[in-house]
Amino acid sequence: MGDKPTDNDFTNPLEGLEEGQIDPNSTDDEQVFDPESQASDIATTILAMQEENVALKERVLLGAADMENLRKRSQREVNDARSYGIADFARDMLGATDNLSRALAAFPQESRDQAGPNTISLIEGIEMTEREMQRLMQKNGIKPILAEGEKFNPHKHQAVFEVPDISVPPGIVMQVVQGGFEIGDRVLRPAMVGVSKGGAKAPAEPKVSSIKIDPDQASSDEPDDDYAEFHETVDREV
Repeated sequence: MGDKPTDNDFTNPLEGLEEGQIDPNSTDDEQVFDPESQASDIATTILAMQEENVALKERVLLGAADMENLRKRSQREVNDARSYGIADFARDMLGATDNLSRALAAFPQESRDQAGPNTISLIEGIEMTEREMQRLMQKNGIKPILAEGEKFNPHKHQAVFEVPDISVPPGIVMQVVQGGFEIGDRVLRPAMVGVSKGGAKAPAEPKVSSIKIDPDQASSDEPDDDYAEFHETVDREV
């Protein structure tokens, strides 16, 4: 058997290294503990985690804001679809309503008084149909636009002619040629109207002199010099 190894046969791996230095060729178990280096690594890790936490918080807030905007937009689209879903159909039906009104206008009261039973039944049927259509339109949120006597509104009225009238301020709806309708806050069809133009301005009233006369001077026999000079100037101009 060989000789047993002695202590001199083993070498210290840290021999020749200064305090705090680490041998790059040594294993993890042979690394020297450095408190300052470890504290620096921990601080760097904490800073990186804090920055990541801030970034994640911003992403969560942005995601929540996007979801809230999406919810509001979806709710608005649902409300619009519920309120204005029949807008195109209602706009097409306005023509039929106008034709019913024209049909009734073709029968003045004199003609109705002289009409026979069949004609009277026809007129009553047309009136019932028109009333029913007006009721259904109002039930679905379709209402006529107020025009006559109102101030001209370019968003709801369409001017087709002007009416000169000195007794009415300019910009007032004087006559309605075709009625307008709206659904909710949207205009289905603007009202075709005639708007007051306004006449010429009224002639200016003559100016009245504001000169005051002293009662004492007016009652005296001899007029004041200034008063006499004023009348002399007026007489000369006349």
